[in-house]
Amino acid sequence: MKLSSLLFRFRKGIIFAVTLVILENIAWIVEPTVFGNVIDAFIDKPVILKESEFLIPLFIWIGVFLANSGLGALRRSFDQRIYLRMFTHIATDVVREARQQGHTISRTAARGELTREYISFLQYRLPEIVEQTIAIGGAIIALLFFDWRISATCSFIVVPLYFMTTVYNRNVLKHQKALHDTREEAFDVYSMADVSAVEAYYQRLAAHEQRIANWGALNFGVIRFFLLGIFLIVLYISIDLDDFSTGNIYSIVAYLWTFVTSTEYLPELLESTSSLRDLSRRLAKAE
Repeated sequence: MKLSSLLFRFRKGIIFAVTLVILENIAWIVEPTVFGNVIDAFIDKPVILKESEFLIPLFIWIGVFLANSGLGALRRSFDQRIYLRMFTHIATDVVREARQQGHTISRTAARGELTREYISFLQYRLPEIVEQTIAIGGAIIALLFFDWRISATCSFIVVPLYFMTTVYNRNVLKHQKALHDTREEAFDVYSMADVSAVEAYYQRLAAHEQRIANWGALNFGVIRFFLLGIFLIVLYISIDLDDFSTGNIYSIVAYLWTFVTSTEYLPELLESTSSLRDLSRRLAKAE
């Protein structure tokens, strides 16, 4: 069972859910620019409710905010309906295939439960990947309209990010495989009714998870180091080299912060994709 086949099989529900994510985050990424215009409207002129120059940016921001909030609420309601039904079908198919292949009860039960990772990935990680992609790309594009040097500075993170991603995926994948191998032994370990065996089992699980966490921490630290340099350069350009309004400064800082927080979140997303790659190979062998 491969992720691509699942995406095709349940494509209608997944496309609907991802479309809501995209629309929600497009509304979110333009909000700092719109709100920056509201700030400038407050500062430039006295607040007179009848003045259209003040009301227009305010109402545009309210509309964008309501679109973001409404789409977010709608998505969170539909996600459960789509993915819970999907999990039932996937788990049933995996267990049926495992039994036909003659796997042990322990491995069959474990693989049935491991399929929940597919659902967790599609329901939570896939939207997060879309969100972070829009956040990073949208922030770079938005900053381009303020100063191309700011956008170019942020784009520089692609170089260390590519290097760290390659190293991270290669090392974490083997630990994810070992973790899944261990989890498939759960039923057999419990059936032994031996407390020491259960303790040793969880110690092995913890050891694999700790190694994955160590690589995540290293990746996070390296990315943060480069982000610090980018943050300082962008602030210098924004404050010393350009004559931005107060609203523009707010928008730039908001986009920069969005860029930083979204980029530093990537190690956690990479861990989930590595886990899913091993799970996809594992279940494919059972077919």
